[in-house]
Amino acid sequence: MFDHIEELERTYIELGEQVNDPDIIADQEKWQRLMKEYGAIGPVVEKYREYKRAQDSVDEANELLKETNDDDFRELLKEELSSGREACERLKDELKILLLPKDPNDSKNVIVEIRAGAGGDEAALFAGDLFRMYVRYAENRKWKTEIMSASESDLGGFKEIIFMVTGQGAYSRLKFESGVHRVQRVPSTESGGRIHTSTATVAVLPEAGKVDVNIDMNDVRIDVFRASGNGGQCVNTTDSAVRVTHIPTGIVVSCQDEKSQLKNKDKALKVLYARLYKLEQEKHNSAISEKRRSQVGTGDRSEKIRTYNFPQGRVTDHRAGLTLHKIDAVIDGDLDDIIDVLTANDQADKLKAVGEK
Repeated sequence: MFDHIEELERTYIELGEQVNDPDIIADQEKWQRLMKEYGAIGPVVEKYREYKRAQDSVDEANELLKETNDDDFRELLKEELSSGREACERLKDELKILLLPKDPNDSKNVIVEIRAGAGGDEAALFAGDLFRMYVRYAENRKWKTEIMSASESDLGGFKEIIFMVTGQGAYSRLKFESGVHRVQRVPSTESGGRIHTSTATVAVLPEAGKVDVNIDMNDVRIDVFRASGNGGQCVNTTDSAVRVTHIPTGIVVSCQDEKSQLKNKDKALKVLYARLYKLEQEKHNSAISEKRRSQVGTGDRSEKIRTYNFPQGRVTDHRAGLTLHKIDAVIDGDLDDIIDVLTANDQADKLKAVGEK
């Protein structure tokens, strides 16, 4: 491992010289490519240098321990040696994580699709709660959100809502949200005070474009129609809504939220690109395909990744075995405690897989 890191450090030094070369700076395309590589290697090199400093301290303490007969000083050296060795082990583990293969989608924006599952009107209301939860989480991280398509329910929730989250690392944080979310609470429409169980499905797709997936526009049918529902006078009286159908796969995306037909078409194509990109990924990795299908499932109450129990004020993520008694904070977008554990578990699984090779 360390031979590989030392090679990375040499590359890092060379890149540092290149990105400060006026001739390379003049070639912006080349400079940006080198800066991206320089930035990717940087965290590994800095962590390695921190490890080397800790290792030097351990070596120095060992040498002094051999040379001194002063009992008090020996005790201090032994304490320093112990803490230094612990630091070295911790930094070595952190280096292993930094060297794990990166998910190429982690830095991408995402398209999130939320659909009401089992539970009728209450499921649609819960879908609305999840949407607002993710919007608040995005706001906390200074990300932007944009609704791509929405189908409202009669009581104010959503039968389906699709939105984009734009921001650095959006996919790396939100990708673990894919799956069936279950809520247990007394609906506002329940006069008897009985607790109901409802579900909503969440799918998180990395944003994709022409570079990621090629679409032959001859395979795409675009229909325009008059928008329905709330949307204002212009939206409801012009053929601004757009339906995009990818004929080979049968994928259909409709957008009608914008007054502009062109804007609706652009949004629909973005969603189509993301869905087709996901299909391409699944073709190359059937294991991932099976995992994602099992995560989203059918929306049945028995298939769940997380439960939001309002009467008991708790949220349980069933994959992580984590229960938090702060449901109001979670629903208000405080998701980091859950996502951090899921990220750590994912890293642990990857480390185990590397060790088994």
